[in-house]
Amino acid sequence: STEGALLRLSQKVGVSHLKRSYKRLTERPFTSESKTMSVLASNTNEPVKQLWYVKGALENVLPNCRSFFGQKDLLTEQDREDINSAALLMGSRSLRVLAVAQGPEPDQLFFLGLFGIRDPIRPGVSESVSSLLRGGVKVKIVTGDARETAMSVARDLGLLGNTLSDIESAPHLAVSGKELEDMDSRSKEDAVSRAVVFYRVTPKLKIAIVRALQARKEVVAMTGDGTNDAIALRGADIGVAMGKSGTDVCREAGDLILINDNFSTIMAAIEEGKGIFYNIRNFLRFQLSTSIAAISLIAITTMMGYPNPLNAMQILWINIIMDGPPAQSLGVEPVDRDVMNKPPRQVSKPVLSWRILFGAGLNAFAIVAGVMWVFQHEMQDKVITRR
Repeated sequence: STEGALLRLSQKVGVSHLKRSYKRLTERPFTSESKTMSVLASNTNEPVKQLWYVKGALENVLPNCRSFFGQKDLLTEQDREDINSAALLMGSRSLRVLAVAQGPEPDQLFFLGLFGIRDPIRPGVSESVSSLLRGGVKVKIVTGDARETAMSVARDLGLLGNTLSDIESAPHLAVSGKELEDMDSRSKEDAVSRAVVFYRVTPKLKIAIVRALQARKEVVAMTGDGTNDAIALRGADIGVAMGKSGTDVCREAGDLILINDNFSTIMAAIEEGKGIFYNIRNFLRFQLSTSIAAISLIAITTMMGYPNPLNAMQILWINIIMDGPPAQSLGVEPVDRDVMNKPPRQVSKPVLSWRILFGAGLNAFAIVAGVMWVFQHEMQDKVITRR
């Protein structure tokens, strides 16, 4: 967490003991609207002197700063541009940028500086994302971080171009929460469908993104670990909650819980799901071929006045030997690695497509033709031997 990273930093630089010298009087917790957290505290040695300590998004902290800490001169436009440039540089390095300030009032602050927090991409995630993209799965980043940070992470994952010029040439790939709020339903659906990165997004906009994708007949899987993600997880077709870092509310709202918090597990689940689906289709194709062949064979010979080529015991034997073990083998066949390269199927499409029915009919025709040829050849002497 952010607080954990800051506490760890204070221990590294040897200032963690200063916490015991201050008494917390009031706290304004972080919200997705304010994007800041403020604490009113007093020094135990000077209890009369009370100061506000603020941390949060730079665009929400800097407007309330009038000067640098320890200086009387007011911040100039050049100073603010330099601070923003430093934040942009940190964000382009995949760092979450956090501004800190202090002052007698929340709107009369002295700027202290910027923190850069790195949340590295876990091993194997980039490869998993590449595999999902090859299989036609659309991967989108929804975050409350700044644009530069989100775009840098997306670039590292292979969701965007490898160079800055590639990213800047496609501004539609990144959409801010403010831009989404100002759009109508139709424009929002178009923007959500095209964009890859959504930054500075509030919890209510997460569910709006999910619903915009669902309006396009997309099957949406949403990942999350915080309480604010619960609504979006519940609204998605598949809510994926983090098992280790996720809150109880998040896990309760999710349909699927990742015990190891590993994105690669999602790829394994999709691969297994696709494998099961294609095994079911193979099973149905085989079963339909043999069943249609048996029914057609009996129907054709009856209509043509021929003796029945199969008696009851033979049909039973075919069901036991041909339909049982082969069909079970097809049902539990190992997942083909190439299955991930196949595009996702539309939910509205039936499992039995016309292509499968045509293939099953073609196989049944070959079986019936072969049996009828053998039967006609053996019946030339008009004698039926014991079977």
